[in-house]
Amino acid sequence: MPHTPKFPAPAEPATTCIGIIGGLGALAGADVHGKMLRSIAAGGHAEDYAVLYEQHPFQDGDRLEGGTPELAGRKLYIYDMLQRYEQAGAHCAMLPCFISHTFLHQLRNELRLPIISLMDALLAALRQNAPGARTVGVLTSDYVLGQRLFERHLEPAGHQVCYPSARIQRDCVMEAVYGHGGLKTHDQSPAAVALLLEACHDLMAQGADLIVPGTTEIAMISSLLNVAGIPAMDSNQAYVDHALTIREQMPPQSFKIGIIGGVGPAATVDFMDKIIVNTNAGRDQEHVKLIVEHNPQIPDRTANLIGDGEDPTLAIYAACKRLEAHHADLIAIPCNTAHAYLQRISARVAIPIINMLHETVRHIEGHHAGHRRVGLLATSGTIQSRVYHDAAAGAPFELLVPDQAHQELVMRAIYGERGIKAGYLEGACRDDLMLALAHLVQAGASVVILGCTELPLLLREDAAFPLGELSIVLLDPTAILARRCVELARGGAQG
Repeated sequence: MPHTPKFPAPAEPATTCIGIIGGLGALAGADVHGKMLRSIAAGGHAEDYAVLYEQHPFQDGDRLEGGTPELAGRKLYIYDMLQRYEQAGAHCAMLPCFISHTFLHQLRNELRLPIISLMDALLAALRQNAPGARTVGVLTSDYVLGQRLFERHLEPAGHQVCYPSARIQRDCVMEAVYGHGGLKTHDQSPAAVALLLEACHDLMAQGADLIVPGTTEIAMISSLLNVAGIPAMDSNQAYVDHALTIREQMPPQSFKIGIIGGVGPAATVDFMDKIIVNTNAGRDQEHVKLIVEHNPQIPDRTANLIGDGEDPTLAIYAACKRLEAHHADLIAIPCNTAHAYLQRISARVAIPIINMLHETVRHIEGHHAGHRRVGLLATSGTIQSRVYHDAAAGAPFELLVPDQAHQELVMRAIYGERGIKAGYLEGACRDDLMLALAHLVQAGASVVILGCTELPLLLREDAAFPLGELSIVLLDPTAILARRCVELARGGAQG
């Protein structure tokens, strides 16, 4: 009987592995790494956490003309580092760099490894340690200031954000971090501390209740600011504290549909088009991610099932495993006949393979109840393997298939010299298919399944398809599968 695919939650790891991206500020990255190790040790959690920390040469160019950093190289560096951590077994990653958090959404869209938000860490620290702080003074770079990173995250939570005056921002904040002898190269430069104290006094004169370092370098000297009477948060420590507490609250990653394509090629394109058509999206970025393993060299399924053709089991399994390795959340196979091999492989694949046949039977039961005879137009391999019969076992309808003569017409429409697989969509192939369809309707079928993914290229799904004086239901399993995949993608793992 049809069933709902299960998306099991990953097993809770005994040790959480956290990767910290170094190199975006050599001293600041080391500061976060050191605070992480000390916090783990102080909390008695040495057995619960493993920490990865790598730092490679990276020319950040943070003080280019106009104060705008060169972002492209930074993005590629972070992407490569995150991939290294994922391959090394990290469960999540920390990105101790406020500039990089201005494009955090881009990284999350492209990577599966969860990235812990530094801005979420600041909000958590404000709620816990400074609930009365209404006006927050921020010391950050010109670029982050211009991107309104702090306004976007803090103001919705009820905090007002203020910055130093333009002169103080230029001559004190930027000079203290990026200037000669600044915090980028000297972790406790007295000159830099003096400049930042002047900036803090400027912010407090504006009514700031709390000073928040908006660069990880300034966070390194927050204790020196505290000694001087400045109520400054250590944003690096806040990031560490947050990372050690939010394992169960990581944001969900974008859903990705894996498709085994090439079986056949035109049907694959048709299936992808139906996913797009059935997605309610107002712009490109609202569509579902697809990853396609397009392999027309998978041995012919029908030739194997009804003759001595090569067994496609291994090729289908290998395609599934490649999609699994590329982090697909589910697998769709727009080929009815290929479903005859799913029982052999599904238990060995860690992600759900959505069974198009089960979904078709479920669709009939939910949308066309009362129809007692359902016809099936499919390859001889699909019919002889009885995969549709197995899917419909216990369903409240009888499944009808063509007699031998009309089944030969169906096969000719699909595989003939002027058939669909040869690129023909009109003429003899359509005539043959219409004869087989009429034959099933004469036998009493009021619903007919277009049970080969090439057939909907000739006849479209139609709830009232005219055939002589009758009106029948034509069902396209490819469209049904596409709608189900979109539904699962939109509902995440709660399918």
